[in-house]
Amino acid sequence: MSDQKKGCDSERRNLLVATSVLGGAAVTAAAVPFVASLAPSERAKAIGAPVIADISKLAPGEKMVVKWRGKPVWILRRTPEMLASLEAVKEKLSDPDSEKSAQPAYAKNAERAINKEYLVAVGICTHLGCSPTDKLKPGTDEGVQEPGWQGGFLCPCHGSLFDLAGRVFKGQPAPTNLEIPPHMFDPANPNLVTIGVDPTDSKGA
Repeated sequence: MSDQKKGCDSERRNLLVATSVLGGAAVTAAAVPFVASLAPSERAKAIGAPVIADISKLAPGEKMVVKWRGKPVWILRRTPEMLASLEAVKEKLSDPDSEKSAQPAYAKNAERAINKEYLVAVGICTHLGCSPTDKLKPGTDEGVQEPGWQGGFLCPCHGSLFDLAGRVFKGQPAPTNLEIPPHMFDPANPNLVTIGVDPTDSKGA
C-alpha cells in the first residue's frame, strides 16, 4: 500500500472518530434538557412533599397546625374524655361512619385516625373552604348553638359544627366531614408524624 493511500485511510478514520464524538456530544447535550424537563420543579416538590411534625411537646388536649400542600393540617392530641365524646354525639352527626367523607381506609373508624389518640385533619371546612376555629371545651361554648356540646370545631363563615373527629353535625352547611390526609407515625420514633405518606403505600401520597 502506498504512503499516499495510507495517509488517506488515516485521515478518513480520524474524520469518522471526530464525527462520532461530536455526534455523541450533540445527543448528550440534547438529552440533558429533555431529562431535566421530566424532573419535578422545585415549586412542585415544595407543594407536594410530605411534612414531618414533631409532636413530642403536644400535651393532651392541645392542638398544633402544620402546612401541607398549602393547607393547614391540625394535629389534636385527644384526652380520654375527648375520645369518649365521639360515641356520645354519634346520633347527632350527618356522616358518623364517614361513608361519604374523604379519609384513608385505615382512618375510616370512629376516631378517624391511625392512632386514636391523635386527630390529623385538614383544617378546611368542606362547605366553602373557611378554616374552622377551636371550640374544644365541653358544655356551653360561645358561638355554639348545640345543646350538650362535647367540644369540637366551629366554622366562623356559615356556622358548620364538627366534633372532635372532624365529623359534621346534622343540618349544617358543610356536606361532609373534614378531610383526613394520608399520614403515618415513625415506627422508630412515635413522636414524629409524617403527613402526606400512606403507610400502606411505599410510594407515599
